[in-house]
Amino acid sequence: MKQLILIPVLLMAAFTAQAQHTFNGKIEFERRTNLHRTIDQMDDEAKEWIEKMRSQIPKHNVHFFNYTFTPTHSIYKPGREQENPVKFWFASTPASENIVYTDFTTGKVTAQKQVYEEKFLVKDSMRKIKWKIQDEVRTIADYKCRKAVGVMYDSVYVVAFYTEDIPASGGPEMFSGLPGMILEVAVPRLHTTWIATKIEYNKPDEKEFEVPKKGKEVTQKEMYTTISTSLKRWGKFADKAVWWSLL
Repeated sequence: MKQLILIPVLLMAAFTAQAQHTFNGKIEFERRTNLHRTIDQMDDEAKEWIEKMRSQIPKHNVHFFNYTFTPTHSIYKPGREQENPVKFWFASTPASENIVYTDFTTGKVTAQKQVYEEKFLVKDSMRKIKWKIQDEVRTIADYKCRKAVGVMYDSVYVVAFYTEDIPASGGPEMFSGLPGMILEVAVPRLHTTWIATKIEYNKPDEKEFEVPKKGKEVTQKEMYTTISTSLKRWGKFADKAVWWSLL
């Protein structure tokens, strides 16, 4: 009888240890933007001269970001540099220097975002996306992940894959709200994906979670209004510039 009682206790202890193990760590995300698809959707005037250089432009622009997390908070910030950075002007994106701090205990986010010449400090609640979980499953960084789809800003379609094996409702940029860690996100309108390439487990140094402090303080809604007004004259590119800025 004592052995029968001991088995569940040992299983619970093992589960607790595993949960604690997978609740502290660092994920490297590779962000990949399809530049050729971006060119295809430019205004005709801009596209005409860029098309002449298409053969010189790599198909993808790649950036790396680190997402460090514990049971109470997380921080997402630029990681290692690209080996061959793309230097064409249209390949630069406003979200390349984003730093996003999330406090899971309060449900609040503080995000520092450089948008062209202006720096913003977004202080708001964690973004709420009405996710719909689907049946498709794929393996990402050796983790079984389930698909979910959602919409942000009323019209921007988002596809995510999350794993319940990492019991933290987080992800790259300000994406969250699923029953597990998001290891891949795709925003088709931006021709961009974020995918976990490496996951390390260790208890991070608290110094890594320095809350960003620089920039004009705004809410997500205030930032949307400010940027939308400033970029009206940009034609087709305006909406995409706004969505990049609000990631």
